[in-house]
Amino acid sequence: MKRRTFLQNAGVLGAAPLIPSFIPQSVSAQSEPTVNPRKLWLDYLKKLTEPVLTALAADQLKERMPVETRDPKQGKDRVKYTHLEAFGRLLCGIAPWLQTKHTDPTEQALQEKYFTLALKATENAVNENARDYMNWGEEGGQPLVDASFFAYALLRCPNLWYALSVETQRKVINCLKKTRTIKPPENNWLLFAAMIEAFFIFAGEPFDKTKIEYAINRHLEWYKGDGMFGDGHDFHWDYYNSFVIHPYLYDILKIVAANDPSYQSTRNQIIEYNLRYAAVLERMIGPDSSYPLIGRSITYRTGAFHHLANMALQSHLPEHLKPAQVRCALTAVIGKFMTSKDILDQNGWLRIGLYGHQPSLAEGYISTGSLYLSSAILLPLGLPASDLFWSSPDEDWTAKKLAKGIDLPADHSL
Repeated sequence: MKRRTFLQNAGVLGAAPLIPSFIPQSVSAQSEPTVNPRKLWLDYLKKLTEPVLTALAADQLKERMPVETRDPKQGKDRVKYTHLEAFGRLLCGIAPWLQTKHTDPTEQALQEKYFTLALKATENAVNENARDYMNWGEEGGQPLVDASFFAYALLRCPNLWYALSVETQRKVINCLKKTRTIKPPENNWLLFAAMIEAFFIFAGEPFDKTKIEYAINRHLEWYKGDGMFGDGHDFHWDYYNSFVIHPYLYDILKIVAANDPSYQSTRNQIIEYNLRYAAVLERMIGPDSSYPLIGRSITYRTGAFHHLANMALQSHLPEHLKPAQVRCALTAVIGKFMTSKDILDQNGWLRIGLYGHQPSLAEGYISTGSLYLSSAILLPLGLPASDLFWSSPDEDWTAKKLAKGIDLPADHSL
């Protein structure tokens, strides 16, 4: 009971309790968002979720999921990690939707289906006797990353944690503790270790405060200005500020500041950076719904908007960004991918690429499971349909307004 009260105070736990062959209505590159954008988002959610959760709940993920890599020779190594990548990353993106009460009967039924599958999938992932038992740290450093996304998912959907049996909760804790032997490099990986410790705060487990403090302080040292952090000491033109750095800092500090008010001033400082980078991301979505294709891990597709989606979920957008224009911008981005060919194989699994099957775009660490960070754009589905994000009238996003010749205030750096 204390943990639930703590989460409500921290703003992590939603107030509403869980009530335990599709062809999408597409959006073309130049079109306005559909009349029912939420349906489009849910269609995208189904495309990403169905193969992963269905297979893992049946204890057949390792059997069914292909392991595609840029070079087939890399598959032997990536197969050690790809299944936890798929599960942790997918669940992290759909978790707020699994947490929220939905009034539409069709959406509620879909949620109940995937919530049940997620419970069974979690049981199999942490059960050493299951065929789909994951690599939580027995081999290599990659498990730290995706165990962290899984922990983040449980923070975003506490109802999933509470619905697990006491035995499965114990197994989850033990699996996450295995990652403590992995030493993260001096870059965004520090935040993966910190997120797991933040989860232990929520779960009422002893936590390592030094890992949280170190990750936060190092990122403050690496801040480059105008809302942008270095990924380590150096700045990289890629989307890791959105894939990981900004959303992780936002939510880790929400947890730790609720636990220890002395962190609040640091949280306020980071929020200022969070708001600026959210504004930058919205401006990066062009009038045709494309965005700059720069940097590594570009095959995470819609995961590039993890941070903007997270700020929308938190109802914490910059003052000048109306929820409707963010909804329309993200809807257009999703629609462009929904109308792209060859991003899924014949069995519905994601294939490496961006707007198609383009395996040469992948780095050596990319495999099929990695691609499910695409689900991060779906976070605003955790807002009920009555929220302004969904219910307010359509509004063009910044780049589209400017392309129409609308006069807007100048953009200013932080």
